[in-house]
Amino acid sequence: MLAKLQQLRGKRFTPLIWMLVFPVLGWMYAFVNKPGEKVYNLVTDLDRAIPFWKIFALPYSVWILYIYACLVYFLIKDPAVYYKSLKTYVLCALTCYMIYLVFQTTVPRPILVGSDPFTLLVGYIYNRDQPFNCFPSIHCFSSYMVMKALYTSSFRNKWNQTLIYGMSSLIILSTLFVKQHVILDVIAAIALVEVVYRLLSRTSKVPAHARAGITRQQ
Repeated sequence: MLAKLQQLRGKRFTPLIWMLVFPVLGWMYAFVNKPGEKVYNLVTDLDRAIPFWKIFALPYSVWILYIYACLVYFLIKDPAVYYKSLKTYVLCALTCYMIYLVFQTTVPRPILVGSDPFTLLVGYIYNRDQPFNCFPSIHCFSSYMVMKALYTSSFRNKWNQTLIYGMSSLIILSTLFVKQHVILDVIAAIALVEVVYRLLSRTSKVPAHARAGITRQQ
């Protein structure tokens, strides 16, 4: 009995193997993370008015672990939400990479002063990531994506909404406060998720005549 339960549990988490797509996407990101023939600057006066708050390096740096945790949670609660979220991420990421190839942007970074932990963390973020691949923001589209997935799910409640909406909002804001992105990057990321999510929703719906055919066959 115990062996059977363990086998069922193993099968339940087998779909997590699809998350191996993330290292592949990471390699693709690194490949396009470089200046093209022309690099655009989308900084506005509103962006210049946003202060540099290095404490926001904390939510910024835990972003990918947070996305992984959300995907695992979605798989546990409803595999359909997990699969749709994963498809959304992949399609949005590939779209971003294509945009980066033809419309590369950059964000000016502040000069870091000090040796406190937050300054060092921002320095680590800057050293790991070239100041390109900004429009749309991958941090922002993925954080908004898990918000969208939860909102359209059947298992949302006040607790998971507070946690996921709160953390996603912090990450999105962090991209602006640590000067990794500008407002247009955020807007483009949200719009991208809305478009991809709706396209996936339409393609997953079975047409009425097809449903009727299935019913007759049964």
